[in-house]
Amino acid sequence: MTRLRFLCGAFMCLALPATGADGSATRFEVPAWLFPVPPPAVAPTAPATAPVDPHVLRVPGSNRAYTQAEIKDYFAAPDWHPGAHPPMPEVVAHGRRPDLYACGFCHLPDGAGRPENATLAGLPAGYIVDQMAAFASGARRSAWSGPTYLPTDLMAKSAAQVSRAEIADAAAYFSSLRLQRPRTEVIESDRVPRTRPVAWIYAREKGAGDEPLGHRLLEMPRDFERHELRDSRAEYVAYVPRGSLARGRKLAMDGTAAVPPCTACHGPDLRGLGLGPPIAGRSPTYLLRQLVAFRTGARQTREGAPMKPVVDVLTLDEMIAVAAYAGTLAP
Repeated sequence: MTRLRFLCGAFMCLALPATGADGSATRFEVPAWLFPVPPPAVAPTAPATAPVDPHVLRVPGSNRAYTQAEIKDYFAAPDWHPGAHPPMPEVVAHGRRPDLYACGFCHLPDGAGRPENATLAGLPAGYIVDQMAAFASGARRSAWSGPTYLPTDLMAKSAAQVSRAEIADAAAYFSSLRLQRPRTEVIESDRVPRTRPVAWIYAREKGAGDEPLGHRLLEMPRDFERHELRDSRAEYVAYVPRGSLARGRKLAMDGTAAVPPCTACHGPDLRGLGLGPPIAGRSPTYLLRQLVAFRTGARQTREGAPMKPVVDVLTLDEMIAVAAYAGTLAP
């Protein structure tokens, strides 16, 4: 741990803020495409008392069945694969009514998470505890300052409601789990399917053709229905510009004259080092949001301080490349 702090502290001295031709710090704009906020809801045409669909829903590889109402219950995490994890603590499975939602509803019972939130499986328990404190204090926020980004707002709300004992239970549980494999396939491409934001993620527009990717990282479910059913085995695809993976590997493994390699604090295989969290095999979109948050100051905890001077010298294309490469690695 002492070595980790020494290395990160030393690397902070190497990283200098990006500057323009006049020597002034360059302005960084948070890309709106990184936060797929759905459009304002259309006024409902059906009566507010419309009956709930009683039909049961299923996913491949599970013998469980849920109704739509059960899938949408924030206080009962749908558990399609109960044999894949140990028994969930109460706060993970059900939360605490009326204000604390089940941790497993968003982060899933096996901690696999989704692109709009964190993969908690395998994170150090101390790191999880620290992040909950950061959300509660406001030291960790969303980098997006436009229309509300609900997943982050829900985390802040949960952090304000949860007890220390509940945090300890959840942290111990999720840290005991292991992410089995990357759930996102990263594809380098010039063009991508046309999409639209739905429920804080992108969904493919059927029959709408494709469009240029440009300088973006675009992640979406392969099967949007399985994503919406909160199946932890749902798979995703992330499109990145050509050359991103080689560029990301170079930055992550070797760094540059101004940027230390990611391996210095996250371990030689990016599977974590001390309290430096594992980033291998995690959602590229989620990783990119965190880099942007460090860059803008939306994340400014003491533990995360070594990240700030590093991201200050990275371009958005380089951040995309690093996030994409890390997402391809075995967790």
